[in-house]
Amino acid sequence: MAAAATGSGVSQEEEGPSGEAVAPQPQAPTTGPGMRLSRLPLARVKALVKADPDVTLAAQDAIFILARAAELFVETIAKDAYCCAQQGKRKTLQRRDLDNAIEAVDEFAFLKGTRGMSPVGPP
Repeated sequence: MAAAATGSGVSQEEEGPSGEAVAPQPQAPTTGPGMRLSRLPLARVKALVKADPDVTLAAQDAIFILARAAELFVETIAKDAYCCAQQGKRKTLQRRDLDNAIEAVDEFAFLKGTRGMSPVGPP
């Protein structure tokens, strides 16, 4: 039996098979045509993973999770760096904003000392 609906048309709770009330299950996000689950190219992520000599096999699920984790990391550090830019009354991110975010946020402590590294690899 379906639960009573509120004025918004959304059910509050549903009944399980034995008649007890259960909370509705969260729905997985749906993807429409043209929508991607990952914004990073999975082939590039896989190539980076396989560049590690200790990796022999990499499951597609693992590649997706690594890509998603990288997206979340970039989003988080970019937001924190943007806050640093706003404190300087700017809207454009600069390298010093990333450096300030790394210094200010404990979760980025593993990045301390990476200032001189090139994006391609160590000098």
